Amino acid sequence: MNWTWELRSRDGGMNGLEFSRSTTASGFSRVLVHAAPAQLELTVVADDDTVVLRGDADRDGAYSPITLLELDGGRVRRTEVWPGPELYGLPVLLPGGEVGVLTAWEHAPDRSWWRWSVEFSTHRGRPADWAPEGQHLQR
Repeated sequence: MNWTWELRSRDGGMNGLEFSRSTTASGFSRVLVHAAPAQLELTVVADDDTVVLRGDADRDGAYSPITLLELDGGRVRRTEVWPGPELYGLPVLLPGGEVGVLTAWEHAPDRSWWRWSVEFSTHRGRPADWAPEGQHLQR
């Protein structure tokens, strides 16, 4: 079964602004988000319209270009991260709705620059839990 991740910024407009509506396979308890809004509303919905999780995940602390969202017992935990190899293989939700898989990350010790790689793949019809041969995924 696939999951749809609906991320909205609560910073703009009366009802907020859509940031990303992304589809992943089910069962990912952790995802990364690039350039996440400070005030984030999250809803994760399964293909059968079951709500997996609904909650707010607001930034607490300094900005980072990557945010880690972790689903835990009906709640969402947000952490601003500078990824290392322990996060390679996680889906990255991008503004606008694209989803890739983090394959590499490096940054300066003072965090003045960073370079990263994301792998994209797709399949017509988006079958649940499909992954190309040899792709490394974490759940």
